Amino acid sequence: MAEIAGYGGYVKEGANIIAGMKGWTCPQLANVGDITDFQSSGLKEFKLTLKEWNGSFDGSLDGTPLNLGATYTLHLGLTGTTEYYGSAIITGINPGVTVDGINVISYSFQGTSTLTFTP
Repeated sequence: MAEIAGYGGYVKEGANIIAGMKGWTCPQLANVGDITDFQSSGLKEFKLTLKEWNGSFDGSLDGTPLNLGATYTLHLGLTGTTEYYGSAIITGINPGVTVDGINVISYSFQGTSTLTFTP
């Protein structure tokens, strides 16, 4: 895939754009269990156990915030049609205000389903 400019990104809850968002991250992790035993010839051995994904998004507070602890279908877009999506629980909400700035908000989330990529 060719490079994509960040200004084409978005965050949606279902089909609705979450207004004001400016950035998102979505680490995908593969957990492993240590299966090293006496037959491992001095090398540690591992086996895939569980996969998970989580992340955060942030931007200007523009509209009604999402609800802490609620599950949403999040769409994390790279462009109008290229995105990651899946069900996730909102695990953190961090609003912020400064006298000389724009009101901001950041969210953290934990995936609860398969994370799907649509190119």
